[in-house]
Amino acid sequence: MRMLGRQLATARRAAGLSQSGLSAALNINEETIASIEQGRRTLKPDIGEILDDFLGTKGTLAAGVANLPEVDQFPLWAEEYMDQERVAIALSWYDALVVPGLLQNEAYARAVLLNRVPAYDEERLETALRLRLNRQEILRRKCPPTLSFVVWEPALRLSIGSPDVRREQLVFLREMAELPCVSLQILPLESPFHAGVDGPFTLLETPDHQHVAYTESQRGSQWVSDPEEVSILARKYAMLRTQALTTQDSMGLLDRLLGEQ
Repeated sequence: MRMLGRQLATARRAAGLSQSGLSAALNINEETIASIEQGRRTLKPDIGEILDDFLGTKGTLAAGVANLPEVDQFPLWAEEYMDQERVAIALSWYDALVVPGLLQNEAYARAVLLNRVPAYDEERLETALRLRLNRQEILRRKCPPTLSFVVWEPALRLSIGSPDVRREQLVFLREMAELPCVSLQILPLESPFHAGVDGPFTLLETPDHQHVAYTESQRGSQWVSDPEEVSILARKYAMLRTQALTTQDSMGLLDRLLGEQ
């Protein structure tokens, strides 16, 4: 991936183009080009062919993609999602299992990561924890994205970590919910309707107003860009928001949960 990235950067410079110039010429997100050149994102076959045609590299990039080792042949969906999350202008997140990662404090995030099977070794645990917490930088951007969260109540009642860890997480969650850019709604346990029974997912709007989605399961993650599939998830999220408590009532439920701690 790094070698392909260097080849792309070399071909781009030989053509007298900046990353922004190549982005504008081919209508490809500039952050995508930067990530590919740095070896952080897989060069996809269709993009490789487009770049070959435009830069006159005679199939070199497409051939490189086709001959990547098997471990690299599959798009790194999680990395692609995090790249887009950093620059997103809007994000809608439904979670049913744990508090959404962007709203986790350090102690709770550590408790969640300690539940991984197979377990992380100490070094990988600290790396995963740092990466998760660093993602919260988007909340402190000068112009933060518009963030909407719907969380199923059982995620808030799950006994992860010590009682003190759980209480501190609820307090932290309440503080995050008061940020101007954040909307938090809780889907109560007693609700007879639940549009999210198929599992958690995230919807994201990019700076160039593309709408994409990201889902996770036990055996991997999936980056969803097909407009029809994204539309289905967007309709599910819209329904979840009508089924969940209002933001004000959700704050009240958080206060009651804190009182039970």
